[in-house]
Amino acid sequence: MQNNNVHQLSCADCGVLNCASRASKYPEFCPTKALNEDELNKVVELYTKNRVNRRVAAASAQVEGAFYGKASRVEEIIHFARRISAKKIGIATCVGLIEESRIFAKILRLNGFEVYGVGCKVGSVNKTNIGIDKKYTCVTGPVMCNPIMQAKLLNKEKVDLNVVVGLCVGHDSLFYKYANGLTTTLITKDRVLAHNPAGALYQTRAYYKHLLAAPISEEENL
Repeated sequence: MQNNNVHQLSCADCGVLNCASRASKYPEFCPTKALNEDELNKVVELYTKNRVNRRVAAASAQVEGAFYGKASRVEEIIHFARRISAKKIGIATCVGLIEESRIFAKILRLNGFEVYGVGCKVGSVNKTNIGIDKKYTCVTGPVMCNPIMQAKLLNKEKVDLNVVVGLCVGHDSLFYKYANGLTTTLITKDRVLAHNPAGALYQTRAYYKHLLAAPISEEENL
């Protein structure tokens, strides 16, 4: 376990954010301060010289600038998809949020998009088939989530934009790894906080103060 008294300072420790305001000084540990001009220019060129990167970055900035504080995440995805000329949108959904995905698909179709969705249990493979201990099959059943197959099927459909809807922690990582196209997220799963994981951070001085009191226990509740 990492010693919490000794850690490398980074943006996660910064209270200045001069990179955004340019109204103060960069801390000594600031990554921006440490960058040399050549490193920065090479990354800027990835935005200016790569057609896809340029289009995505521009579309993102346009959506942020035009709809800041006005549009929901659902609406922002639609505005973004239009700006990158996406025609077909893939939905990688948890089967536990299939109703939300149905509603989202209906909204997308109403706005002129073709939609193809793939549920996380696609293929219906048992968890034990890939070596998962049977004791971990008791809560959600024997069928494993299959994010790699979700990605491969959406790749096969040649979707222009993937949207993740509530895939589990780690399963979403595998989906991002194997998806060929651009991917954004509509819902991040949190079974305890109604899919609002930021709630735990907002409540660290109240209901979730235990998160800052001690390391999280590895004790399992099976």
